[in-house]
Amino acid sequence: MAEAAASRPASTILLLRDGAGVDGKSRDEIEVFMMVRHHQIEFNSGALVFPGGSVDAGDKEIVARADLYSGGEGLSEADRGFRIAAIRETFEESGILLARSKDSGAPVDAKRAGEIADAHRVALNEHNISFLKILEDNGLQLALDTLVPYAHWITPEGMPKRFDTWFFLAAAPPDQLGAHDGRESTDSIWVSPREAVEGGESGRFKLPFPTTRNLIRLAKQPNVGAALEHARGMSIVTVMPVMTKTETGRQLRIPREAGYDGEVFEVGALG
Repeated sequence: MAEAAASRPASTILLLRDGAGVDGKSRDEIEVFMMVRHHQIEFNSGALVFPGGSVDAGDKEIVARADLYSGGEGLSEADRGFRIAAIRETFEESGILLARSKDSGAPVDAKRAGEIADAHRVALNEHNISFLKILEDNGLQLALDTLVPYAHWITPEGMPKRFDTWFFLAAAPPDQLGAHDGRESTDSIWVSPREAVEGGESGRFKLPFPTTRNLIRLAKQPNVGAALEHARGMSIVTVMPVMTKTETGRQLRIPREAGYDGEVFEVGALG
């Protein structure tokens, strides 16, 4: 029997904002920032996903530089690495920056975030500059405490690519609207969890299994404040779905105590 592929540490952020109704007033529904992955990307091509990706060596270099982040007190090196990767990947993929000025401690506003993204985002995505250098040169500290752990999923054994992924919730900084990078992602939208799930069911969107489960759970919360409060009170149960073949395709079983919308799911062919 072949040995299971090792799972790579990865992070993703569910960036949240309170939805606006047709009259501009907030409505009782959260919106989350999501992107369509490029069809030529090997993993989850064409899928509607949250920004995120693998923890890399550069993230670990930032972990060792406590002057480049704030809000990491009480976190292990591994936990800090997951959060740093989540913020970096979100900046790379959306231009949204969860950071503070090292001098004033004030959150980076939309204008400044836009300037930093315009100056460095392409070079960062092309590996011509490091995220560490961007932080140093612009006097920034990553705001690790703006991230609230929401879920922990590990790709089932037997899959060729496996990830050990932490999902975080974060309130999107005011007026940072985000935009896809045109490389790894080809479109981006602010969408209510309910609408995203309905789109997955209708075929409008292609949603990975963990994404769907987390959207359904998030849709139960009326606003960003309630979602963050709920997440802070949660006990995170690691989910590594157990996959079995059935006559109609595949079946996934997840722990009931993880707090999702069921325990056994018929998912058809996973590809």
